[in-house]
This record gives sequence, C-alpha cells and structure tokens, in this order.
Amino acid sequence: MFEPLSPDTTLWSRYHIKELVARGGQGSIYKAEDLRLEGRLCAIKEVVPDIGASKEHQEQTQSQFHREASILARLDHPNLPKVSDFFFYNGRDYLVMDYVPGKDLRQVIEKARAEKQFIPEKQVLEWASQILDALIYLHEQTPPILHRDIKPANIKLTPNGPLKLVDFGLVKVMAPEDNRTITVLQGKGTVQYTPMEQYGGDTGHTDVRSDIYSLGATLYHLLTLQPPPEAKERFLYPDRALSLRDINPAITAKTEQAIVHALAMHPNDRPKDAKTFKRELLGDSMFVANGITPPWWGRELQSALSEHRTLLAIVGLLFALAVIITAFAPHLPATP
Repeated sequence: MFEPLSPDTTLWSRYHIKELVARGGQGSIYKAEDLRLEGRLCAIKEVVPDIGASKEHQEQTQSQFHREASILARLDHPNLPKVSDFFFYNGRDYLVMDYVPGKDLRQVIEKARAEKQFIPEKQVLEWASQILDALIYLHEQTPPILHRDIKPANIKLTPNGPLKLVDFGLVKVMAPEDNRTITVLQGKGTVQYTPMEQYGGDTGHTDVRSDIYSLGATLYHLLTLQPPPEAKERFLYPDRALSLRDINPAITAKTEQAIVHALAMHPNDRPKDAKTFKRELLGDSMFVANGITPPWWGRELQSALSEHRTLLAIVGLLFALAVIITAFAPHLPATP
C-alpha cells in the first residue's frame, strides 16, 4: 500500500502540500499552495503506478497520462475547474487544477435528509442546467471527453459562483478511430451512478450516453434523497420500475419522465447526447435551442400544460364560444 504525501511536502519546487483531501486505491488528492502565485490554492491529483505491471505497460500508461492531461489543460468552461499543470515526480504522476471551495451536493443531500425536507425541483433543475452545459462542452471537444464519475460528491457549490463538476479521476478521451475510450486515470466509478457498460472498467465500451446515465442517477438522488437502485440490481430484476414520484410526489411528471429516460439500461434507449437530455429535462426548444435555461416559472408552466391538456382543451373551447357569442350578440334580434 502506497503512503500519501505528508503535509509540508513541496512538489516540483512549486506546490506546498497543506492537507490530504481524499485517498483512493490508485492515489490521493491534496490541497496545496502555489508558491509561484502567492495566495493561490490548488487541488493536486496524485496517480500511483501499478507496481505489478510490466515496465513497458507503466511507460505506456505514463505517456498516455501526459498526453491526455495536456488535453484537459486546454479546457476552459465556467462549470469546470481549470487544469493548470501536470508532471511526473518521484515515480508518481500529478495533475494540478483549481481548488474549488464550498460544499458538494452530497452534503446538500445529507442536510436535506436530516431536516426531512426535499430539495425543491426548481433548484435541482437549475443545477442540472449548469452540469449539462459542462457536459455539452466536454462531449463536443475533439476528440470528445467523458467524465465517467458524475455523482453528488463530485459537484460543488462555490460560495459566490457557478456549480463546478470536479474530480477528473475517471476522465476518458474517446479514440476517434473506433469510438472506444481510453482511460486517463483508472477506475470504475461509484456503483449507484454507474451504467452497466461501465462495469467492465477499462474493457467496457462507454460513450457520451454513459455520462447521461450518471447525471440521471445524480438527479434522481437529489430529488428523492436516495440513490437509484444499482444497474446490476435492475438488470437482475427488470420488472421493478423506477418511480421518483412514488418517493417525492412534488416532482412533475415531465421531470420524472426525462430522468427515467436517462437511466435506461441500454445506451440506445437513453437520450442520444447531452443537448437532447437538456431539451427533454428543461423543455421549451425556443429557450434550449439558444442555450438559454428556461426560468423556473417557464418550467412550471410547461409541466402544467403537459399534465392538464384535456382540461386546457375544455377551457379553450369555452373561451372560443364566449368570444363568438360576444362578437355576434349585437346582431341577434332583441327578445320581446
């Protein structure tokens, strides 16, 4: 088992480790101070090589890490932390990105559960819009970039700014020649948010629809305060239908339908891309087509219209009759 870096360690003569943030099977994440830019804090992702692998395999993995880290360093989006540096030091690879302060959505869920109060759908949809914007940006890169570990713990609420989709630990860059993906940093994700095709780890075939599944699972958790059943369990018991409204009746039918679509077991049964999912979830193409998120009242009106079409048709018919009667009333013969 590898030992994490101790506080006060200085990496690359530049990054002063302040504390260990998280530790996993293949490395750790640290909070550090950039000694060249006074006052700047950064998050450093450490990747420990597989000591059981051959030297050739380790060299290929390191080369791949540096090649794909350079792709991440070119990303620039308000809902993504900026990757600023990467290097190899004392036998380990390091990826340096902005340190994102604030609480994550997992903490928001835990607080809501403790208070026995659902998070308002309006708020969740506003968060979803921001994350979908980040996914659209990632998936439209050349080659496309997949996050592969979207979950509440990897979405942070900054104190005075937008949401940030953090932790590029499982990012993959799609290989354009065969639409398969190559791992930047190894891992399989968190099971409650992981689609079946990702269970194979590095051998699984994943694409943009895998991220859509994970976001759908995250939204399910935010709206119901409980994670959805694991994909493996759903595969074994296909007759068990997903229903968000059985748990939280305040959720609109339109939102439930969009999330259940995103959580389809087979990739072909999900929205084809993040733009399509955004349109299904937020509705009203005149907003979404221009990249504008509908205001909360717009979404509520859309939901009401979709759920009460019969009633609206009757009201519309009565209104039309009233207009006709009003128009022709002056021309009708007077009653003796």
